Amino acid sequence: MKRRFPRPKDLAPLLKFKKYDFNGKRRRLESALTIYDLREIAKRRTPTAPFDYTDGSAEGEISIRRAREAFEDVQFTPNILRNVADADTSIEVLGKRSAMPTSIAPTGFTRMMHSAGEQAGSAAAGKHGIPFTLSTLGTETVETVAQANPEGRNWFQLYMLTDRELSMGLVDRAAKAGYDTLFVTVDVPVAGARLRDKRNGMTIPPTLTPKTIINAIPRPEWWINFLTTAPLEFANLRHFQGTVGELIDTMFDPTITFDDLKWIREQWKGNLVVKGIQSLQDAKTVADFGVEGIVLSNHGGRQLDKAPVPFHLLPEVSKHMKGKYEIMIDTGIMNGADIAAAVALGANSTMIGRAYLYGLMAGGQQGVERTLEILKDQLVRTMKLLGVNSVEELEPKHVQQLRRYEEIKFD
Repeated sequence: MKRRFPRPKDLAPLLKFKKYDFNGKRRRLESALTIYDLREIAKRRTPTAPFDYTDGSAEGEISIRRAREAFEDVQFTPNILRNVADADTSIEVLGKRSAMPTSIAPTGFTRMMHSAGEQAGSAAAGKHGIPFTLSTLGTETVETVAQANPEGRNWFQLYMLTDRELSMGLVDRAAKAGYDTLFVTVDVPVAGARLRDKRNGMTIPPTLTPKTIINAIPRPEWWINFLTTAPLEFANLRHFQGTVGELIDTMFDPTITFDDLKWIREQWKGNLVVKGIQSLQDAKTVADFGVEGIVLSNHGGRQLDKAPVPFHLLPEVSKHMKGKYEIMIDTGIMNGADIAAAVALGANSTMIGRAYLYGLMAGGQQGVERTLEILKDQLVRTMKLLGVNSVEELEPKHVQQLRRYEEIKFD
């Protein structure tokens, strides 16, 4: 092999350095290539209590682990030699076009994760053409969120409270503010045992102790934002102090039944969606109440541990109920490929909670936008590799569910 000294003109193409970006937030977010990357950034920048409130689930956290494993165990079957130059991720969801088959799920206490809170989430959702859902336990009012996302689509999620007048007052305010869909969450008769929150002493408003102060000191941006913005509280449920579990057990109505669902349907004129369906039988029952949709969900594993995995329920529910209403799914979605798999097996759309909050903690509205960019890139790439050009072309033939657990049926 003949050698020679390198010439300057040969070295020049190899010595092109990337221009340094002095914007730390932009640099940080651009380095995140997956939702798990955003999670790691969020963990570094957020005190333990709010991070664990987001990241954790109930008891042994088995439900959320199994939900994520279900998506990890997907096996795709691609079709080759298809023209996939243009992949269209848009789809109609509950009567309107959405840029992707996903939306931002309702999350409580959101300004604790980042001071921008729901305003950042709703503005990012509007910018990227997907719906945003405000929780009853939100830290911004229905009106403030509507103002932050004036051209986008806002949904409202209802927990039925023991104070029915307060509950329906919130619903009425949402209707007047232009919210077109009401999600009634039905899987919280009592609070799940969220052990991380108990161990961290997570209260509302946050309790400052030597431990929490020491933990926050290495995270100055969060600390400064906390001290220089409006006091943290549930915007729609003021003057409550205690843990989230205590709030749920004190203010949520454990007596709610299907009669209450009928009562809500009579009062709400927009789309009505029941969130928290965990069996085929309940999926069939709610169809009789004139709902426009359901969400297969175990509340992100934050209620009943060892609950059914929504993704495992999806094929059976879709087989029996497709066309009777729209089927949505949440819990465990951390990749655009997860969205593709859910749609292929019969979901009309999906919802993301933690994935959005990891982005929020990592960088406010820009972090949420980074979440949506990552998910869309992954979704587009998955679709093209599967040989489809539109979301509607995703079918059960594209997906197999590999099971790592054997199911035993009991009579």
